[in-house]
Amino acid sequence: MRELLYCNPGTVDYKEAWDLQSFIHTKRRENKIADFLFLLEHPNTYTLGKVAKKEHLIGSEDFLSEKGISVYEIDRGGDITYHGPGQIVGYPIISLTDWEKDSHKYLRALEEVIILVCKAFGIEAGRNEKHTGVWVGDSKLAAIGIKISRWITMHGFAFNINTNLQLFNGIIPCGIQDKGVTSLSKLLGTKEVDIEEVKNLILKNFRKVFNYDSVKEINLSNLLKTRS
Repeated sequence: MRELLYCNPGTVDYKEAWDLQSFIHTKRRENKIADFLFLLEHPNTYTLGKVAKKEHLIGSEDFLSEKGISVYEIDRGGDITYHGPGQIVGYPIISLTDWEKDSHKYLRALEEVIILVCKAFGIEAGRNEKHTGVWVGDSKLAAIGIKISRWITMHGFAFNINTNLQLFNGIIPCGIQDKGVTSLSKLLGTKEVDIEEVKNLILKNFRKVFNYDSVKEINLSNLLKTRS
């Protein structure tokens, strides 16, 4: 029986979420906890992966200050991306040893989860042969950047739902200069999509794609107590 632990803590500071991921990763590696999935939002943040080029951060100090954007250099793969309100960020901390020890298959599976969510909204999303992520035409709807250590995953995906797409103007998203970005609300032609509805669909399809028998929701406050 495969169980997935799920936490939906709302909006969490990026550094706090990163620390939480590290804590859960250690517990998972020690087999003290089951596979785990965070679905959350961040305040305005730019993150640069291990191979990111710093010149892809094009926003000035004044721009960053005016928009209240924090910047972090982190240990995932990929280039630079944006996180912020209206965007669902998913952090799966799962053992690929218990699923498939194949990093490429894992990336394709994350893409599949989001593609299935889009299908539920009547949107035909897909993959790009050259670039990881989920795309609608030449516009990226979801970015993916991961880290795998001892076959336990960290980091994950950023799915634009009601995202302020103008804040991508401070970066060259994922280092790709000839493509655009989009959001679910923009594609649907609506002002706002229910974030919780989308999270429920992500959870449903994540369970399906990764073959979990059950899901148990974990309260963030209880999780923090186990860390202290």
